[in-house]
Amino acid sequence: MVFSSLVFLFVYLPFTLLAYYLVPRQGRNIFLFIVNLIFYGWGEPRLVLLMVFNIFFNYVGGYLVDKYRRDQKKKKLFLVLTCILDIGILAVFKYTGMITETLNMLPFLDIPELQISLPIGISFYTFQTMSYVIDVYRDDAPVSKSFIDFGTYVALFPQLIAGPIVRYRDVAYQLKHRRETLEMFTRGVMLFAVGLAKKVLIANQMGTLTTAIFSTTDQNGVVGTWVGMIAYTFQIYFDFSGYSDMACGLGNMLGFEFLKNFNYPYISKSITDFWRRWHISLSTWFKEYVYIPLGGNRKGVKRQIINLLVVWGLTGLWHGAAYNFILWGLYYGILLILEKFVLKKFLDKMPSFIQHVYTMFIIIIGWGIFYFTDMGQLGQFFVDLFNFGNGICGSQALNLIISYLPVLIVAAIASTPIGTKLYTHFSNTRFIWIPETLYCVVIFLISTASLVDQSYNPFLYFRF
Repeated sequence: MVFSSLVFLFVYLPFTLLAYYLVPRQGRNIFLFIVNLIFYGWGEPRLVLLMVFNIFFNYVGGYLVDKYRRDQKKKKLFLVLTCILDIGILAVFKYTGMITETLNMLPFLDIPELQISLPIGISFYTFQTMSYVIDVYRDDAPVSKSFIDFGTYVALFPQLIAGPIVRYRDVAYQLKHRRETLEMFTRGVMLFAVGLAKKVLIANQMGTLTTAIFSTTDQNGVVGTWVGMIAYTFQIYFDFSGYSDMACGLGNMLGFEFLKNFNYPYISKSITDFWRRWHISLSTWFKEYVYIPLGGNRKGVKRQIINLLVVWGLTGLWHGAAYNFILWGLYYGILLILEKFVLKKFLDKMPSFIQHVYTMFIIIIGWGIFYFTDMGQLGQFFVDLFNFGNGICGSQALNLIISYLPVLIVAAIASTPIGTKLYTHFSNTRFIWIPETLYCVVIFLISTASLVDQSYNPFLYFRF
């Protein structure tokens, strides 16, 4: 377990920021590297050794790829070996249980199931280190000459646990030449406060509603079941985008600029548009490092369809070692193929409202596939969505919906760019800093007060 939220907010973060700015500029990466490892290993120190090993062999892999740049065979050999080691470690820690369970379905096998703890954030930092070595191989990124700088990049605590997936080429210059400014620090504080509020004030409340509703699925009725999944739809968005905002805000406080990871995905008018807006760093990673190398759309329609299915099957598997995640990935892969080759010409002719309703219907169904890891529960969920035999809305579900209706309304509004547009409109006002400051202080205080009353509630993507 990482730091508790309050310890992080009022002990670790203030100390880290204060010490960071007291340390001479040439020593700041060394300082960050050390505190990053402390942050990651606070609960399970042994996992730090795994991360340091990952940093070491990818650093060496990048060095060897660069050293033998003129020898194509050796260059490719070191790339392949490094990627195999990356994927192998990820597979052992994340997928051993799933592989064992699958093999044990065979009547003549009875393999003992190993209990292996999943290192937090391993999927994120593995993809970061793999992208580094691949980019060095492609000449898309400079090789890191400093183990400390590379280690700082991999273990940078703002985005270490749940992304965004930061590519080395996007921060290579910043690692050496970043210049922290008061304006950037202030923007970072604001972004961090907004992300914290998303998580604590909206995502956690939606999570409570989802859990309460789905604890009694057979009594919810159709409306109750739909509202439960709509609540989860809001929970996972505000949870993950809240973390991404906090990560980008913390990065700003340290002088880093990370690329945007979400762009109001729930205003999308197609599934294609949704995946341009949702978890942008992951979509970009699979496009650049899997889809395009497989041939992309350059080898005919049949090959393109196969490539898309492979990419989306892997995207689902990346999210978790369970068959529902693979099903979730393939669900989107098939829909994206249908949109590209069949539905697009019809969708483009429909009113915007219909396009949006179509998209949100598919997204909500998709989050149902994502939520239920048990296939029996997943099947029952689909029945309950349309089974009016269970009633329209159960009494308990109705009471919960009424209780959480204000938060549902806030979540619906906050998932659109209305607030951002209003802020942009008034951002050049002379005294805009006054409401900005008040807003950040108020939401931070309310979020902190809420954290005191809430039990430990980690970000959903910690487990991926």
